Amino acid sequence: MGIIESSSVFKIVDEKINILMVDDQPGKLLTYEAMLGELGENLIKVHSGMEALEHLLKNDIALVLMDVSMPGMDGFETAQMIHEHPRFQNIPIVFISGIHMTDFDRLKGYQHGAVDYLSVPAVPELLRAKVRVFAELHRKTQQLEALNARMTTLQDEERRRIARELHDSVGQLLAAVSMNSALVEAESHKLSPEAAKGLHENAAMVREATKEIRTISHLLHPPLLDEAGLASALHCYVEGFSERSKIVAKLDIPQSFDGLCKEMELSIFRMVQECLTNIHRHAGSPTAAIRITQDEACLRVEIEDAGKGIPPEKESLFGLSAHTGVGLRGMRERLRQLGGTLQIQSNGHGTQVIATLPVARTPVVAPPEAVGSGLSEALGGSVACQSRTEPSSPQARSWPRKQKGGVQVSTPP
Repeated sequence: MGIIESSSVFKIVDEKINILMVDDQPGKLLTYEAMLGELGENLIKVHSGMEALEHLLKNDIALVLMDVSMPGMDGFETAQMIHEHPRFQNIPIVFISGIHMTDFDRLKGYQHGAVDYLSVPAVPELLRAKVRVFAELHRKTQQLEALNARMTTLQDEERRRIARELHDSVGQLLAAVSMNSALVEAESHKLSPEAAKGLHENAAMVREATKEIRTISHLLHPPLLDEAGLASALHCYVEGFSERSKIVAKLDIPQSFDGLCKEMELSIFRMVQECLTNIHRHAGSPTAAIRITQDEACLRVEIEDAGKGIPPEKESLFGLSAHTGVGLRGMRERLRQLGGTLQIQSNGHGTQVIATLPVARTPVVAPPEAVGSGLSEALGGSVACQSRTEPSSPQARSWPRKQKGGVQVSTPP
């Protein structure tokens, strides 16, 4: 375990990080490249906001350095679209401008998610120092994510081991005790009434213990997940959950899936398990609904209850991992490892949890008019399905579509 973790961390430290530089003037991009060259990182130069969106989907970007005044889609609009996408909400953006330098411009930049706002000409030493800090923060984040992924894997392996031990060891011992009890029960008429009653009670307790061990073993790691797949495992779990909790749970799921790996199936099962547990403990809901759908590009999991909902003061903190519970952090981490996103919507009439996961799909030849740097392509790509749930805010989803440079762009009213 230690060797694997250490090698992963060293690999992250040695890898170059990607810094995206966005400016419509090639000369300024060359200047930034000369200033930052000694950092030894991978510098990506693009000339428009559209190109920036495309590169964000193709590369793991640690930092965006962006001009504000650009033709077509300016820096503010580009930053807003970047942070509207769930995958890129936390990417730091530094604006560099020689024109928009008023306090109002700076405020607008920070409102659009900027972490810094620099003037042109930029001081080389200052720019390098700022970029170096963000580069190191990105590496530390990657190291933590690698360790979290390893911990999740170890946790799953330990759950599987304990479940197997309970079934193969404790379960078999209880089965032997039950058989011996059956033999003695056959002769119970020779015992006193009190002894016969105690014998029957012992047999009943052994049966109950066997049932509890089986339930715990299946909750730790459902054998059906490996033997029959996700649909069968979830049907079995949801039926058992309804029986134990007295909550009417409805499962709507296809019988088969395309392109799902074992890790994705396990992550979906754990998410449903965690959400139903939360509904039972906190929601006070008489019902629960689980819907799983898949199209050519993504898989979508929706879990909904009709309970009391999440208090607004707690819901506002869900974007900050430090203020969320272990279960929610675990769900987000599993989904992040698979390139997925998690959304939580709640009101006084219930809570809805939505997970979107990209899956492999058969390549489709696009018509000639769709080829190029269109926004739908930039925000779609291999995870085009996610654009259906983004932007995340209801206001952004209702923006009118306007033509800008031959491309449809969502713009605020």
